[in-house]
Amino acid sequence: MTDDTTAVREQHRFPQELLHKYLCTRLPDFSEDCVFTVRQYRYGQSNPTFLLQNGPRHFILRKKPPGPLLPGAHKIDREYRVQKALFSVGFPVPQPLLYCDDVSVIGTEFYIMEHLEGRIFRDLRLPDASPAERAALYIAAVETLARLHSLDLNSLDLQSYGKGEGYCKRQVLTWTKQYNAAAHAEIPSMNKLSDWLSNNVPSDDNVVTLVHGDFRLDNIIFHPYEARVLAVLDWELSTTGHPVVDLGYFLMPFSLPKTIEAFGTLGSLQGVEGIPAPAEIISIYCRCRHQVPSLIKWHFFQALALFKMAGIAQGIYARYLLGNASAENAYQFGDAVEHLAKIGLEIAERGLYKPDEQSSISEDLFKQSSKGKVILSRMKDFIQNYVFPVEKEVLEYYEKYENSPMRWKKPEVIQKLKDKARLEGLWNLFLPAVSGLTQLDYAFIAEETGKCFFAPDVFNCQAPDTGNMEVLHLYGTEKQKQQWLEPLLNGEITSCFCMTEPDTACSDATNVECSIQKDGECYVINGKKWWSSGAGSPDCKIAIVMGRMKDESANRHRLHSMILVPLDTPGVKIVRALKVFGYDDALHGGHFEVHFDNVHVPKDNMILGEGRGFEIAQGRLGPGRLHHCMRTIGLAERALELLCQRAIHRKTFGKKLYQHEVIAHWIAECRIGIEQARLLTLNAANSMDKFGSSAARKEIAMIKIAAARMACKVVDCAIQVHGGGGVSQDFPLAQMYSLLRTLRIADGPDEVHLSAVAKMELRDQLKKFKAKI
Repeated sequence: MTDDTTAVREQHRFPQELLHKYLCTRLPDFSEDCVFTVRQYRYGQSNPTFLLQNGPRHFILRKKPPGPLLPGAHKIDREYRVQKALFSVGFPVPQPLLYCDDVSVIGTEFYIMEHLEGRIFRDLRLPDASPAERAALYIAAVETLARLHSLDLNSLDLQSYGKGEGYCKRQVLTWTKQYNAAAHAEIPSMNKLSDWLSNNVPSDDNVVTLVHGDFRLDNIIFHPYEARVLAVLDWELSTTGHPVVDLGYFLMPFSLPKTIEAFGTLGSLQGVEGIPAPAEIISIYCRCRHQVPSLIKWHFFQALALFKMAGIAQGIYARYLLGNASAENAYQFGDAVEHLAKIGLEIAERGLYKPDEQSSISEDLFKQSSKGKVILSRMKDFIQNYVFPVEKEVLEYYEKYENSPMRWKKPEVIQKLKDKARLEGLWNLFLPAVSGLTQLDYAFIAEETGKCFFAPDVFNCQAPDTGNMEVLHLYGTEKQKQQWLEPLLNGEITSCFCMTEPDTACSDATNVECSIQKDGECYVINGKKWWSSGAGSPDCKIAIVMGRMKDESANRHRLHSMILVPLDTPGVKIVRALKVFGYDDALHGGHFEVHFDNVHVPKDNMILGEGRGFEIAQGRLGPGRLHHCMRTIGLAERALELLCQRAIHRKTFGKKLYQHEVIAHWIAECRIGIEQARLLTLNAANSMDKFGSSAARKEIAMIKIAAARMACKVVDCAIQVHGGGGVSQDFPLAQMYSLLRTLRIADGPDEVHLSAVAKMELRDQLKKFKAKI
């Protein structure tokens, strides 16, 4: 960083000996016996910054510029205050050490902060970095910005730091005043842009967070060799207000042409390999902040950023004319003002900058409804703020009651979350008739719930209850709905689904042998079932049982029926819990073997009618498989996150795990696999919405195969990177793998779906062939 400094420029000189004596009496790291030197940083257009060296130690001094200044600018005391607050909560800033308001020391107010060794990238194009590193550095920066905007002002004791609401409007007024105060000539485009911004302030201008005010890549110190932010610098313009103003300013270089000489290496970023596109940066930011990109008025914030930059350029040029500019190239900024204003005005008036229309491929091809977008945003926020924080508590509950009957009862914290989710309207989202969402809407939501084992239960969107509720909604009588569907929708009870049998190969469902025989006003059920998920929960009150009727003349797909069996009916016996790779899945009510011995239920318990079992199954399994697949993708995302975290923090053979090419390739392949599976699943959801479950059978069968295979591969890679920890109870990966490997069997094994896909593909190809001849 010493290459960034020069001798103190003439207009910024101050009595260094006096400063040294002052610091020796205030800071323990300063000694009069050590050589004291001062050098000025070349960069920075506002408050001059200096590198102090006292013996082996280095420090940073920030001060006001000398001479007449614009009103309200160069508030050194505010910089010091906000950095002190941020440092106290662990946000990456240099530690502030001392503030001095005694102007007799060096002629102006100043403050001292620690000096950090790291990288500052003056050329925003990062020419010396690889494309992968460029991407990582920009992602780290935008994630840090999202973290800043997520901080609580009360915990920082910065409630009164700014004026809060109405920040966008104030920004327009502030920079209009700053520009007018510093203007050296009449520039019509600046006046027009000011008027447009004043008339188009976003309706959500009441949103308030801490904002940096000058968030750029060259105001960040990165780790010497990792893509990690060590400190965010230059807090002179920080305040409280609308956070997207910061993001718009960070994205401004993407709109700059390469012809503005004053900006040099701060110029256009368009087309630089590796640097994420604006849409990607926005997507990352919104994901971190649980927001919906399309709900933000992006062109206003981009136009405001250019207007602000034009105002700053005017101020720099004004200081050049006064002879107290901080930078050596200040004279070049006069010509930049009009250029910036014209670009901003073009974006404002024509709406050229629309990153909400440049969203990810998934969002672009498969668009949610407005309601779906809002619910997804609220769901992400709920999971982040309430579900993830209690994950450890839930797991500790099941560890505590590992050998106790209490294991089958859900912990109280889950019930509290369920109550809260219901109050917030995040309830029964899987059922279009209740939620008003499409299958495509819910597909995005299901992915989020898949990232935590118990999240679906919190929103009453857990299997097998979702499938059973769909059956009752689609095929149940009014009496059945009142008796069983309503309490299921209310979360008062749970249910199980009894189809698979221990003594038959149920990959061919026509093999189901459990008998259902009519006996007067009743049906009598006899048979054995297993893998009845959820049957162990004390709240499980009803089972949907698939069984075979005696009718030898019927088609083999008309021999089976589904019937409602209350679990307290005489003859129903819960035999044993089954384990999956050693896991009993008590969190989901387990998987049980259930015997039915002369179980009598009223004839009104028959669903839809005798021999309609396969018809019901097709209606039940379509949406259910879709939900499973999207939750699976969410689980894969979580596994990839764990993989990357481990690869970043662990070393082998002298370098980080991610620096080993084989692991880097795993990460890339996992991302590719997730994106492919997501697109395939969203396509199936879209097909279901447009054409119905029956017409989308091929798409559903394909995702059932692809999603589970992909997720198994991702988790397997994550386990390998974690080594012994990956197969232990210290990480969720082993349990993830057990769940995902099971999905390659549940709801039909892969091989059955492959055969179905092949059959449908051959049929479609034959149609094409016949059409040609």
